[in-house]
Amino acid sequence: MDVTAELDAACPPEALFAWVEDLGRYPAWLDIVPRAEPDDGPAEGDGRPAWSVDLRGRLGPLARSKRLRMVRTVHEAPNVVVFEREERDGRSHAAWVLRAEVAPLDSPDHDGEPRSRLTMHLHYGGGLWGPVLERVLGDEIERSRPRLVRAITGDRAGG
Repeated sequence: MDVTAELDAACPPEALFAWVEDLGRYPAWLDIVPRAEPDDGPAEGDGRPAWSVDLRGRLGPLARSKRLRMVRTVHEAPNVVVFEREERDGRSHAAWVLRAEVAPLDSPDHDGEPRSRLTMHLHYGGGLWGPVLERVLGDEIERSRPRLVRAITGDRAGG
């Protein structure tokens, strides 16, 4: 399953990137991520930050939850960040890859503020979550857009 979503926001790329480069900030604006905490387990020696992320989704009577260990594999601030599932249990797991790209837009908003575009792409390589996840994600993307914009605005206003 592959899902792509975009958001245009009246802010510089750095302000938008700050909200997507750290999975620990996702619970503030993305309901399907109720918890994302730094993974303080044994270091793997490569210095890449990792998070323990809980995913939770409900569609009617169907509910799913999942805990993933996600590692930031690409970090090119303020433009690209990639998180990939990397468990440490020695077993094979379905791939989860989240890629976020932030780019400045050419035209400012009506108040002269810079604008940026966020493009997020989620790849899930398994089958268990497929139909539920795709529907839940579609609904959640719509609900999360205004929450993310409010979070960015609050940050910039010192709130």
